[in-house]
Amino acid sequence: MPVINVDDLTDKDKAVMEVEQLRKEVKLERALVSKCCEEIQEYILAGADDDTLVKGISEEKNPFKEKGGCVIS
Repeated sequence: MPVINVDDLTDKDKAVMEVEQLRKEVKLERALVSKCCEEIQEYILAGADDDTLVKGISEEKNPFKEKGGCVIS
């Protein structure tokens, strides 16, 4: 797809492009934000038991666990 420099277009060309974009957007199926939020919340809660960020990493499986201490004397 060629790159279009908007500064080189006439006002009519810009208006035509805007109308085309608006026609595409009006055809999109929209959902209520409240419905989407409920679905996202259900999805997150359903996977919370397996989510490492929620429950943490067990000491045995933690690759970043300190292997030993350091003593400076």
